[in-house]
Amino acid sequence: MRKGLLLIMLGGFMLNLSAQTWNKMQWFNEPENWSVNDGSLTMFVTPQTDYWRISHYGFTVDDAPFYYGEYGGEFEATVKITGDYKARFDQAGLMIRLDNENYIKAGIEFVDGKYNLSVVVTHHTSDWSVIRLDRPVEAIYIKAVRRLDAIEVFYSFDGEEYVMMRNAWMQDNHPVKVGVMGASPDGEGFEVKFEEFKVKHLPDARRLKWLEQNK
Repeated sequence: MRKGLLLIMLGGFMLNLSAQTWNKMQWFNEPENWSVNDGSLTMFVTPQTDYWRISHYGFTVDDAPFYYGEYGGEFEATVKITGDYKARFDQAGLMIRLDNENYIKAGIEFVDGKYNLSVVVTHHTSDWSVIRLDRPVEAIYIKAVRRLDAIEVFYSFDGEEYVMMRNAWMQDNHPVKVGVMGASPDGEGFEVKFEEFKVKHLPDARRLKWLEQNK
């Protein structure tokens, strides 16, 4: 009886911990419609919005919804993403942002009727890398790991086995905004759901190396 009660209490604590994670975050470009329920965040992505700077297209936009918390040091961030993508360039994913000229967004993007794993890295100007999927997917897991001056980005279809799709530079020893974003540059918006979002702090890699060398 006590064991069962303990499990129920632990389950309630973990659910509340997940909700607290969302509750401690804040909006940049808050959308009109969003909600947090049972540990998940659902939003209707604002139409005609995006994050991009200059290169290839010649314009700069910084107006899509981004829900974030601020973290220093090294960390691992993960999230499960499910979206009702409709128009070209509809996208949703993780974002790690230093400022309006330095950010990384990584997730899934709908392009010409196909699902793509997508990463945009911006340091004054943006670049874009994609992995085209051979079939539609119900959900995708994205993980970003900050180590030293690099962000490693991974994807998974089951939340267990992850494959790296990008390693990009990001200034180290500086707090960054970490959270979830959605954009609909060409479309009229769409609904997206974020689940299992968490950020786990990691011990500093330089310090671990120093300790190893100075035993």
